[in-house]
Amino acid sequence: MRPGIALIGLLLCLLSGIWLAAAGMPAQAATTERVVVNRFTGVAIEGFDPVAYFVDGRAVQGTAEFEANLWGAVWRFRNEGNRASFLAHPEVYGPQFGGYDPADIARGVTVAGNPRFFAIVAQRLYLFSREANRDAFAADPDRFLYEVGKRWPALLEQLGQ
Repeated sequence: MRPGIALIGLLLCLLSGIWLAAAGMPAQAATTERVVVNRFTGVAIEGFDPVAYFVDGRAVQGTAEFEANLWGAVWRFRNEGNRASFLAHPEVYGPQFGGYDPADIARGVTVAGNPRFFAIVAQRLYLFSREANRDAFAADPDRFLYEVGKRWPALLEQLGQ
């Protein structure tokens, strides 16, 4: 075998191994998008069903069987009813600020929310990067939302670039 071909084969094997290893790792949320998605799959809010927060009062994993594409993201649901509700009213069921943590937005930075730390305030879903952020927001949502209102337009513009 020629040395050049052997080297190319070795490089392809190494790249394949790296790709397979990365595919098995938990993906970090993209922070250059208007909606937080898994950068490898395009799935929003780690595949949790956004309607379930309202219906069940807890985070429930959706399935690939019930998916919808909206806002450049793949959304998963646990059943067809939740999928239909989301598509009829995405502004209600979708996480506010694209799934970014409003407590961090109030500080002027975009940090992906964790779907396990959530609050529903005034019939809107908010996701938080940390439990402490959720608790602080829940104690005084109006103060946070006032600050978010001042900072979100500029942050949103940066995310769209």
